[in-house]
Amino acid sequence: MSHAKAIDIAYVRFTAPDLDLMETFLTDFGLTRAARTEDSLYMQGLDGAPFAHATERGQPGFAAIGFELEDTAALDALASATGHAIEDISDPGGGRIVRLTDPDGFRVEAVVRRYAASTAPATRSPLNDGRSQTRLNATSRVAQGPAQVVRLGHAVLNVKNYRVSQQWYHEHFGLIVSDEIEPEPGVAFGAFMRCDRGDMPVDHHTLFLVGIGVSKYNHAAFEVVDFDALMAGHSHLKSKNYHAEWGVGRHILGSQIFDYWRDPWGHTVEHWTDGDLFNAAAGSRKTPMPDLLGVQWGPEAPPTMME
Repeated sequence: MSHAKAIDIAYVRFTAPDLDLMETFLTDFGLTRAARTEDSLYMQGLDGAPFAHATERGQPGFAAIGFELEDTAALDALASATGHAIEDISDPGGGRIVRLTDPDGFRVEAVVRRYAASTAPATRSPLNDGRSQTRLNATSRVAQGPAQVVRLGHAVLNVKNYRVSQQWYHEHFGLIVSDEIEPEPGVAFGAFMRCDRGDMPVDHHTLFLVGIGVSKYNHAAFEVVDFDALMAGHSHLKSKNYHAEWGVGRHILGSQIFDYWRDPWGHTVEHWTDGDLFNAAAGSRKTPMPDLLGVQWGPEAPPTMME
């Protein structure tokens, strides 16, 4: 049993000494400004969420991860079970929040927020390929510039003890295992975990816990509109001389087409599109270690992905 069930990841929080530099990078990455004060920056995608990435002025670092709950009843249940107070959210969009700390010391925030209407663009032009030619007497033109980021899709955390952390996120947010990574049979190294929304399909993973023995932010991943948006974003970030870490390729686990970059302080952020969706009935799998960073196509993973 879990105290409450998350319906999605909400946002990630960071600290950085230069909000201008962070905003410039995130704008080039494909997010737009939601709000800014002297010491805070909030950036959003196209899904109507108040923000997906927040930065407070300070020394460079990862600050927190947020999970969206379905309603205030779920938030009440979590607060009651954990003995933590429910507070009003002072961030853009308002709402209610419960602030927790996980076994590795990461700040974890459970929120119920108000969403605006999505501003994601309409369906793309038809595609012509070797099986079907449906676009006739019309051209295909890809918008140049930053990728069109829709939403934050998942985060990855390195943890001291995978099993302890996995149990905590299941107990507090109802997250269930999609793929548990086994270096050898019966030995668990980490897991891709998804939200449990019953029959409703959700992303293959909302949180990935990597049990490498240390607590550290690994990366956060933002869904873009489509493959063309991802490639346009790659070209744009490359033209700005940002640090490309890994990509473009297609993962084995989750199946996403991916492209990883570093922000000005070395935090890894990912563009992705075309990921797998599963409902609760799809269950869980035991998966061998080579599939963890394996690709269906694209470059091999650099060692930095497991640091």
